[in-house]
Amino acid sequence: MTLAATTAAAGAAAAAERGFLSPTGIEIAFLLVGIATLGAAVITVRTKQLVHAALWLVVALGGIAVEYLLLTAEFIAWVQVLIYVGSVVVLLLFGLMLTKAPIGQSPDADSGNRLVALGVALTAAAALVWVVVDAFRTTWIDLDGPVQGSTKVTGEFLFQHWVLPFEALSVLLLAALVGAIVLSRKSGKEQR
Repeated sequence: MTLAATTAAAGAAAAAERGFLSPTGIEIAFLLVGIATLGAAVITVRTKQLVHAALWLVVALGGIAVEYLLLTAEFIAWVQVLIYVGSVVVLLLFGLMLTKAPIGQSPDADSGNRLVALGVALTAAAALVWVVVDAFRTTWIDLDGPVQGSTKVTGEFLFQHWVLPFEALSVLLLAALVGAIVLSRKSGKEQR
C-alpha cells in the first residue's frame, strides 16, 4: 500500500469516527467568531455613542466577512469587506462627522421603545429563519463538486448566466453617477 493510499484511508477512518459532537477546528473557529460578531452587534445597538456604534458595526460586519471566509466563500467575504465595511460604514462615519453629530453620549439616542423593538426584532428573526429553512429544505450540496462559494465558481456562474444583467447594472450605476454629478453642479451654480 502506498503512502497516499494509507493517508487517504486514515483520513476516511478519522472522518467516519468523527461524529456530530466532535467538531473540527474550523467549526470551533466559526462558533467563536460568531459569538464575537454577535457581541459586537449587541454593543452596536446598545451603545449611546454614535461614533462607537459605527466602529462596533465595523467589527460586526468584519466578523461576518470572516464567517464567509471560514465557509470558503471568498468572493462574498471580499464583497462584504469592500461594500459594507469599506463603503457603508465609511459613508456613515463621514455623515456623522459632516453633520457635527455629538461625539460623546447622546441622551436622545434612546427612544424608550425597547420592548416594541425587541418584539419586532424577534419577529423578523423568526420570519427570516422560517423563510431560509423553507427555501432550502430540499436542497442538497454536492460535496464532491467544486466549492460553491469560491471565486472561480461564482465568476463562472455570473459571467455565463448573468452577464447581460451584470452589464445593464453597471450602465445603470454609471448613469446614476453621471446624474448625481450633473445635479450637484447645477445646485452649485445656483448658489453662486
